[in-house]
Amino acid sequence: MTFATPDICPIVELSKTAETTIDSVATNVCPADCTESVTEFSMGAAYDPEMDITPIFSHGSTHRYRLSHDGEGSCPCECLGRFGCPTARYVAQDGELTIVFHAADYEELQDIVAELRERFPNMDIERFIRSPAGEHSRDSVLVDRSKLTARQLEVLETAHEMGYFDRPRQANANDVAAELDINPSTFSEHLSAAETKIFGDLL
Repeated sequence: MTFATPDICPIVELSKTAETTIDSVATNVCPADCTESVTEFSMGAAYDPEMDITPIFSHGSTHRYRLSHDGEGSCPCECLGRFGCPTARYVAQDGELTIVFHAADYEELQDIVAELRERFPNMDIERFIRSPAGEHSRDSVLVDRSKLTARQLEVLETAHEMGYFDRPRQANANDVAAELDINPSTFSEHLSAAETKIFGDLL
C-alpha cells in the first residue's frame, strides 16, 4: 500500500525534509489498548530533526534513530500494530510511504483495509498477493520498482515489450535504442543500472 501524504508519519516527513530514502525500519506492535509503540529506523546521513526523535547510534554513514508513538493509531504502522500486525517492509521516499504487511486471513485483511481507509483516505492499494490454497509456499520477494528512475523503467519496459529478453531475442540493443531514440551505449547504461537495482532486491 502507498500513502502519498508526508504528514501521515514522522519518518516520511523526515525522509522528505532530509531528501533521503528510509527503508531500514523496525516497529514493535501495539495491539488493543496499549498506550505506546516504538519505531527505530536508519538513515544514510546524519540529520538533526526538528521533532521528538532520539538518536541511538551511528556506524560509519549509517545513523539509527528512535521515536515513540502515542497509541492513537495516527500513522499506518501504528494502526497496523493495533491489529497485532507488524509492518514487513517500509519505504519512505520523496514524501511517499510504501508499506507491506501480512494478514493472517481474509477477514483480518478486510478489517485492516477498512480501518486504514477510514484513517487515511488517500491510501492506494498497489497489490494483493494471496497464498494459493493447497500449494507449497513459494520463494517470493518484493521488488521495489520505485528505486528505478523513470527513464530506467521506460528502458526495461520497452526492451521487454520488444522481446529483448526473449530467447531467441526478438530485438537487439540497436533495435531497442532506436525505438527509444537513444544511442545503444546509453541504452546499455540504463539497462545495467536498472538490472543492478532489481537484482539487489531479488537476490
